[in-house]
Amino acid sequence: SYAVGFFWETLFAAVRGHDISEGLLVTGLLFPMTLPPTIPLWQVAAGISFGVVIGKEVFGGTGRNFLNPALTARAFVFFAYPASMSGDSVWTAVTGAGQAMADGISAATPLALAALADTTQSAGKLLAGGGYDGLTLLLGTYPGSIGSTSALMCLVGAILLITTGIASYRIICGGILGLAAAAAPAWLLALPAGGTAPFQALSPAHHLIVGGFALGIVYMATDPVSGPGMNASRWIYGFAIGALTYLIRVFNPAYPEGIMLAILLMNVFAPLLDYFMIKARLKKRVPNV
Repeated sequence: SYAVGFFWETLFAAVRGHDISEGLLVTGLLFPMTLPPTIPLWQVAAGISFGVVIGKEVFGGTGRNFLNPALTARAFVFFAYPASMSGDSVWTAVTGAGQAMADGISAATPLALAALADTTQSAGKLLAGGGYDGLTLLLGTYPGSIGSTSALMCLVGAILLITTGIASYRIICGGILGLAAAAAPAWLLALPAGGTAPFQALSPAHHLIVGGFALGIVYMATDPVSGPGMNASRWIYGFAIGALTYLIRVFNPAYPEGIMLAILLMNVFAPLLDYFMIKARLKKRVPNV
């Protein structure tokens, strides 16, 4: 990721006559964190190339891109090489249990397992029965993308980033509130799982610690370039990401992980949020007479 990414950064810096951006130190590390350990390295090279060139450099480089480069790279790999991003052959290769692991849990990841819930099953109980209890999901001791399984470590990272002023707590808290608010009604009403919405009976706590939500809301959504700049906009931005993550998970069971698409979609709307927020503030000012 770093080798190929810095090649493109160096090339564009030489052509444009400016310094090499240190932003790739972040992008080049976050991108592999979203990938399974078994992905072929040439696909990693293709993904980081797409993220750096198409997601950032064609718009002018660091500070001018409106999409998160790491997530852009991940989206490219996900849709271009789906077999390398999901499935039993990917995740069981690193467990040491082989096919027995897949037979034991009937799925590759917790999200994939919860998607199998029908009207007679609870998604939470199905997860617990497959070995994915709350502590396991919190610690991240299960197959998944390199950096997205441990919600606890993502929480530690969030505290560090917020304390040092690097990340906006408004986006992180807004995302948590958005996901919890979207998931709470169906859970409180005890709506049955299954059908076209297998995730609707999953508790808000499960939604927060399962899959890549923790990694996405802490490290991807808080990107200062692709996110909004106004404080009020950040609350809305984070809340929308959380709510969209839930909606994608629930109503698109074929794609149970919704955080990537939610962040990329809100990246597009971030400038619009700031525009309307500034416009609203200007209306409150007393006009000069």
